[in-house]
Amino acid sequence: MQRENIKSPTIVSWLGWGGLVPFVGLTALYILDPAHAGLWGTTLLNYSAVILSFVGALHWAFATTQRSLSQAKRMECFVWSVVPALIGWVALSLPAAAATFGLSISLAVPLVLIIAGFATHYLQDLRVAGAAALPTWYLPLRARLTVVACSCAVLCAAYALI
Repeated sequence: MQRENIKSPTIVSWLGWGGLVPFVGLTALYILDPAHAGLWGTTLLNYSAVILSFVGALHWAFATTQRSLSQAKRMECFVWSVVPALIGWVALSLPAAAATFGLSISLAVPLVLIIAGFATHYLQDLRVAGAAALPTWYLPLRARLTVVACSCAVLCAAYALI
């Protein structure tokens, strides 16, 4: 039940695409500057966790503003809205937790968790879009942003395993 509004507002597009600059830039630096890969990879992981938390908060906003949502769907949005932040927190904690036990884990492990978080969040977007009066541009924009963010994380995770 989406509202008719095919083109996303200019500011929304600029902010969305601008938010991808750190993903793309840090991925390029991670691959092209192996001497500082630890810095670039950690920075990408940190940024990814922050953005994952941000997109989770969208569902809190849906739950509080979308009158078309059933009570059950509203509760689902509230509960889901905190899950991406928890996924990001766990991803950020994995290297330190492993180090506590004398283990070292590849950057790939927390990045895979981040990728799963973004992909699962997009699936949740699809679920809520069917019940909420979201603009028609929302899902296509979220899909494009999710694909780029996940692609960057996949590239870094793959390079971390090399």
